[in-house]
Amino acid sequence: MKILDRKTRSQILYMLCEGNSIRAVTRLTGASKNTVTKLLIDAGKACAAYHDENVRNVQSKRVQADEIWSFTYAKQKNVAAAKAAPDGAGDTWTWTALDADSKMILSYFVGGRDGECAMWFVDDLRTRLANRVQLSSDGHKAYLEAVEGAFGGDVDYAILHKVYGAAPDGTKGRYSPAECVSITKNRIEGDPDPAHVSTSCVERHNLTMQMHMRRFTRLTNAFSKKVENHAYAVALHMMYQNFVKVHSKLRMSPAMAAGVSQRLWEIDDVVGLVEAEEARADRKRGTYKKGKNQSLEYATQRVLKN
Repeated sequence: MKILDRKTRSQILYMLCEGNSIRAVTRLTGASKNTVTKLLIDAGKACAAYHDENVRNVQSKRVQADEIWSFTYAKQKNVAAAKAAPDGAGDTWTWTALDADSKMILSYFVGGRDGECAMWFVDDLRTRLANRVQLSSDGHKAYLEAVEGAFGGDVDYAILHKVYGAAPDGTKGRYSPAECVSITKNRIEGDPDPAHVSTSCVERHNLTMQMHMRRFTRLTNAFSKKVENHAYAVALHMMYQNFVKVHSKLRMSPAMAAGVSQRLWEIDDVVGLVEAEEARADRKRGTYKKGKNQSLEYATQRVLKN
């Protein structure tokens, strides 16, 4: 099997992180669709593992949580009539928790929008925080029990409840945005500062997700066909946004601003994570060759020491 060189891998991952579809990447690089998909899966696994292990004990003050909709294979209303729909087909929600100061995504979860998924998500968020925080979310009821179960009373929690009306007369249509007619801030637990009860930062990141992941673009055929691949694409995006991309206002990556990383990563470092995982797999299979993989040792040490 032909193995792509590091430069080509970096080019493919960079294109995926900047909003290109898999078919667009194949046209631009000449790599096959299966090759690009496999690299996405390998990178997603490596990025998820790195995030899980290293984004811990984060010093944060204000955290905002939200969820964004997409779908896998078919929209929920069409799943019953879809031919050979896989497990996980239908509505797919991505839960995100963002540090409002560093703009770092602390936790993310791909699943449904029910109470069980809310508990998984909020429990994971709690394990990544080093101190008491002020938490803000929208009025989704699933958060109430999840936050109580995960934090107990050790959180300053408030919800931002928005009420939407009909779309303005001049913009009426199927995809016209509804008009927000009222906003209320409700204290749920602790002593949250009303001035910082907001979901603006995490909602802005929802736009970034839609722009940087082709799978979230509506009215296209670029949606995910498997929920697993959707989750891997999300993991790669979070790694790119947290560690590689420079935030325009902070002038550094969110991971640097949050104190999780001491340097700005490059997309080549993400490739290093993939190669490090490949080297571990080779060792387990007994096919590791020092001469063939000696460059991977350097890549592994360079990435993991930070």
